[in-house]
Amino acid sequence: MSLFLKDATYIEWETLEFKKSHLKVTPGANGRVEFIDAVPLKTRADQIINCQGKFVTKSFGNAHHHIYSVLSRGMPAPKNKPENFYEILRYIWWNLDKKLEIDMIEASALFAAMECLKSGVTFVIDHHSSPNAIEGSLETIAGAFEFLGVSHLLCYEISDRDGMQTGLEGFTQTEHYLKSAQGLVGLHASFTLSDHSLRRAALLVDKFKTGVHIHVAEDKYDQEHCKINYKKQVVERLDEFGFLNSSKTILAHCLHLSKNEKNLISDSNAWVAENIESNLNNNVGCFSAKSLGNRIMLGTDGMHSDMLRSALYAYFAGQMTQQLGPGDIYSRFRNIHHYLHQNGFTGDGENNLVILDYPGPTEINSGNFLGHFIYGLNSRHVEHVISKGEIVVKERKLVNMNEEDILRFTREMGNKLWKKLRE
Repeated sequence: MSLFLKDATYIEWETLEFKKSHLKVTPGANGRVEFIDAVPLKTRADQIINCQGKFVTKSFGNAHHHIYSVLSRGMPAPKNKPENFYEILRYIWWNLDKKLEIDMIEASALFAAMECLKSGVTFVIDHHSSPNAIEGSLETIAGAFEFLGVSHLLCYEISDRDGMQTGLEGFTQTEHYLKSAQGLVGLHASFTLSDHSLRRAALLVDKFKTGVHIHVAEDKYDQEHCKINYKKQVVERLDEFGFLNSSKTILAHCLHLSKNEKNLISDSNAWVAENIESNLNNNVGCFSAKSLGNRIMLGTDGMHSDMLRSALYAYFAGQMTQQLGPGDIYSRFRNIHHYLHQNGFTGDGENNLVILDYPGPTEINSGNFLGHFIYGLNSRHVEHVISKGEIVVKERKLVNMNEEDILRFTREMGNKLWKKLRE
């Protein structure tokens, strides 16, 4: 059954053209959005959203998330104080991910999906890690996402850091998942992966005609390790295994790169995911896209699920490092749609929409939209969200599940996780 958006001001997400009209939204993976002259008189009331004074545009996407970190908010401090980025990983994140169980992963996915939808995000590219709960982890995340209405592109973070058996389980989970779902081959980072594991990953990439999703030069340690152990730089190493050939490949972070590495990426088919808030939080540096090309998307790296907030931080940081304008950041904000469309991934069709209740203090039009995008719009203006033609957030509340039930579950699982962290 179609959904009707009455008296809408539609903003075309690529051209920023404004058009006032009624909209007919058809459901399903191949659903469409049509401009119509009038809403049919026999339409049910619950299939009509009054959009007078509101703005309708394509919903948002997150190009690099870590939903496994959801239960970390407020968690106990690590027993050892980290002195550098490697120790942040070792004492915090690698300690947390080893404590995760399937029910904790489900809770994390449900909360992340709720947070995403309420901030207008209907598509998530996630990079998951749970070394002691690998089997079924991706299916658990996918089930939670789909139940609430979030489309996804998932991967499991394969690594050698926890031993050969755990690494093999990561490959097994990846292969099993890719047999029946769209996804990527997840890799942690060069410094936790042997040549043997990279060769095996390359075989999976070729078998399933996909790409890798990997952290690249997030910290200088990644480069130093690669130079000492492999006599080359990180991107050069990845290129030798053919990972840059795929337009499905996502290189996350890309902070500490040489000129040659940037040229390799720019000349390749791979995409880059910028995660500015995480970089600032970990004090690893500030992203610069100079010489990297235009295939740059925005992610949150598990810090939160609000892409409008991510775009704002990227803009302010980008002014210092790259003299970026609002249009540059808006392009990165929207590039996930180009990435997904280019590679034939489903779930991000034109019937994924966000309805914004934005009573700006000044006129908003196609000529000044970018100024409002940076300095005015934020997630509190998200009133309704439509995923694959279905209402998933209505009047700022989830439609498919009670929010209090999710919160009770996540708090229960959070306490369970924190107890394990204290042991």
